[in-house]
Amino acid sequence: MDINYELYKVFYHVAVTLSFSEASKQLFISQSAVSQSIKVLEKKLNQTLFIRSTKKVQLTPEGEILFKHIEPAMNLIRRGENQLLEANTLNGGQLRIGASDTICRYYLVPFFQEFHRKYPNVHIKVANQTSIACAKMLENGQVDFIITNYPNSSLSNANSIRPLKEFRDVFVANPEYFPLKGQKVSLRTLQTYPILMLDRKSTTSEFLHHMFQKYQLDLVPEIELTSNDLLIDLARIGLGIAFVPDFCIPADDRDLFILDLEEQLPTRQIVVAHNENLPISQAAKQFMEMLH
Repeated sequence: MDINYELYKVFYHVAVTLSFSEASKQLFISQSAVSQSIKVLEKKLNQTLFIRSTKKVQLTPEGEILFKHIEPAMNLIRRGENQLLEANTLNGGQLRIGASDTICRYYLVPFFQEFHRKYPNVHIKVANQTSIACAKMLENGQVDFIITNYPNSSLSNANSIRPLKEFRDVFVANPEYFPLKGQKVSLRTLQTYPILMLDRKSTTSEFLHHMFQKYQLDLVPEIELTSNDLLIDLARIGLGIAFVPDFCIPADDRDLFILDLEEQLPTRQIVVAHNENLPISQAAKQFMEMLH
């Protein structure tokens, strides 16, 4: 059965006001048009919905049953309209962002704070996944945009990408356990040490494996985790040499040093990406403009 929204809207207004004339004023249509719509709906449902008299209009028992279903439906529609209108004015709605734990902690938190201060009624929803998983969420329309490490093999050609920050990946170790400070160390030499790094589902793992392959070397990590902070903690207690972004290393950390590599590793970037084939909310536009 086809659902005619206009007929049910007329029914709702008559049921609420119990007046054909008042309903016609609220709907900006003639009273005869209201009456005709109710007749069409009654014929369609094969039920009498209103008891009409010269003094007043009343719902029939069948009309009461229908109203119990129509009223919450109309409220849902009105609520949806209000949320969309509020989102357009940045007075409501939500912002859906995809970003890794590392990017959230070391880059995004100040922007979350600034955006929340300016637009406190916009709900910030963060999908905390690896950069590769975030790219897939973006492609599926599950987030408005993502902040990701770049290069990222999972970003498609449909994505608009803007660079935000350049960084270097570094190997860090505790000199008490790995006395390599002041020495030039090659990737080949590093093969003989326990390497601590992010797991295979990360752009960092993609990057380092690609670097080792470039020099025809095998990379067999000692430990693979999902947290850069935990990798740093494990390097600090001497479990291995951690491969992490340079911005994760505390400036005053006395227990760790950055290894001096013979090979020059290329820099990577943090970028913001959104799907050009999908509409983007006003909140998402404002947040992306804040990023630098």
